[in-house]
Amino acid sequence: MIFGIFISCKQKGGKSYFSDFPAGYTPEEVGKKLGYHFIPGEHFLHGGKWIHYAEVCTWYGALRFAQVIDDKELIRQLQERFEPLFTTEKQYQPIMNHVDLNMFGCLPLEFYKITKDKRYYNLGMPYADTQWQVPADATEEEKVWAGKDLSWQTRLWIDDMFMITIIQAQAYHVTGDKKYIERAAREMVMYLDELQRPNGLFYHAPDVPFFWGRGNGWMAAGMAELLLSTPENNPDRTRILDGYRLMMKSLKNFQSENGMWNQLIDKPDCWAETSGTAMFTYAMIMGVKNGWLDAEEYGPAARKAWMALIPYINENGDVTEVCVGTNKKNDLQYYYDRPRIAGDYHGQAPVLWCAFALLF
Repeated sequence: MIFGIFISCKQKGGKSYFSDFPAGYTPEEVGKKLGYHFIPGEHFLHGGKWIHYAEVCTWYGALRFAQVIDDKELIRQLQERFEPLFTTEKQYQPIMNHVDLNMFGCLPLEFYKITKDKRYYNLGMPYADTQWQVPADATEEEKVWAGKDLSWQTRLWIDDMFMITIIQAQAYHVTGDKKYIERAAREMVMYLDELQRPNGLFYHAPDVPFFWGRGNGWMAAGMAELLLSTPENNPDRTRILDGYRLMMKSLKNFQSENGMWNQLIDKPDCWAETSGTAMFTYAMIMGVKNGWLDAEEYGPAARKAWMALIPYINENGDVTEVCVGTNKKNDLQYYYDRPRIAGDYHGQAPVLWCAFALLF
C-alpha cells in the first residue's frame, strides 16, 4: 500500500503460478479462516505488559488481507478490537525503547491509512520518531550507533530488519517524508554488510553462527517490505535488491522436496518449521509479482511452499509446528530442541501475509 492506495502487482513474464488453487488452498479461504480466527483471541503480551510484536504482525497481516479483498466486516472487527487500546487497554501500548516494541506503531499507522482518523496517526508516529531519538539514559554503544546516523536501537540481530523497516516504511507512507525510508534503507544496508554470509543467508547474530529459519524469515520479509516501499532512485535500493536476490537464490536451493524449509535452514535432519517457511514464501511471492525475481524460476518454488503450508493449519485455524519465541544462543542443539507449538502468532502472521501477497 503506497500512500493508502493499493498498487496492483502484476506478475512480469511467464504464466501465473498464483492462481487456480484447489479448494481449501485459495488465499481467500485461508486468509478469512485465519483473519476471523484472530478476532476473539487473547492479547499476547510482551513481558506480561505490552502488546507483543507477534500479535502486531498478525493484526497487521489480517488488516492488509481484509483490505485487498475489500472485506469491510473484517476491517470493522479488527478496528473494534483495537479501539480499547485508546481507553481501557491503554496500558498495553508498548513503551518506546526497543525494536520489538517500537514496531507496534506500524499497526495504528495502517489503520490511519484506512480511516484518516488522526488518533491513529498521533499514536503511531512517535514509535517511528523515537527509534532515532537518542534517550538521555542511552548506553555508550547506543550512542555510537546513533553517531553513525543509525537507530540507537540497533543490535545486529536479524529480527531487527523487519522490526525497524516496517515502522519506518509506514511513517514514510503516511507522511511522504523521505527521511523515514532513507534511514530504513541505510540501516538495512549496514545489516546486510555485517550479517549476510557468502551463501546469501544470515547468522542469527554475529556471535551465533547458525542459519535459524524464522530469523532469516524476518530478514527476507523485511527486505521485501523495504523494496516495495523504497523509491527507485534511492541510492541504497540496488544494494538491498542484490542482497535480497542472493538470499532468495540460496533459499530456493535449500527448499525441501516437500516445499518446506527447516528450523535450521541448512540442516536436512532438522524439522520443518512453518513460520520461517511462510516468511520465505511471502518474500518470494512479492519478488515474482514485482519483477524482482524471475517468475519461471521462483514462481514454482513459491507455489510449492504455499501448498505445503496449508496442511499445517488445523481445523481450528491454528498454524502448527511453529518455533516458539527464540533469543539468540551460541548452541546448535538449542535450535534443534526449540519447542513447537500451534496457534502462536509468530506463525499465524506470515501465513496471513502470504494470503495477502497472493491477492495483491
